Amino acid sequence: MKYLPNIISIARIVVVAPTLYLLWHHDYNKALLLFLIAGVSDAVDGFLARRFNWRTRLGSYLDPIGDKLLLVGCYLVLGIEERLPAWLVVLVLGRDSIIVVGAALYRYAVKDATMQPLWISKVNTVLQIILILELLFSLSALPGAGGFPPLMLQFSISITALSTLLSGFAYIQCWSRRILLSLKTRSSA
Repeated sequence: MKYLPNIISIARIVVVAPTLYLLWHHDYNKALLLFLIAGVSDAVDGFLARRFNWRTRLGSYLDPIGDKLLLVGCYLVLGIEERLPAWLVVLVLGRDSIIVVGAALYRYAVKDATMQPLWISKVNTVLQIILILELLFSLSALPGAGGFPPLMLQFSISITALSTLLSGFAYIQCWSRRILLSLKTRSSA
């Protein structure tokens, strides 16, 4: 049972390709359903890992990989389809690139890449997910779904962009501080 959260994370990663395929082919109802299933599976695997202490090193990689693949993939497809502004897609991809490069540099300089997500990063992820849900709900043909008003979608785009910028800057500051502290510690030893 200890590996159940990992199995759920792997299943979420497997769902990414069909979700993106459905988005690409404008089947927004099914894409919304798979996106919701992926979101629920993320909550379930996290709950199980914390509640029963079924945390594994593999799970610590699978969970964020599944999240990033799904979100980045959705942002890319919806950006290419011009459902999201290109500048927002570039911003989201840029932030994620900064995180990956920063983690690699930190691991190279400090020999340790253990770092908990920052609170602003968690907020940013939630806002990115909400924006995708709003957009998919608006694009779907669900009975009685009138979608979200354009002003609400624009607000979600703006607040997601702001949190993406703040999160990116917070990671740059955090990685830089930790690298400099490690280098100071080494030089004084």
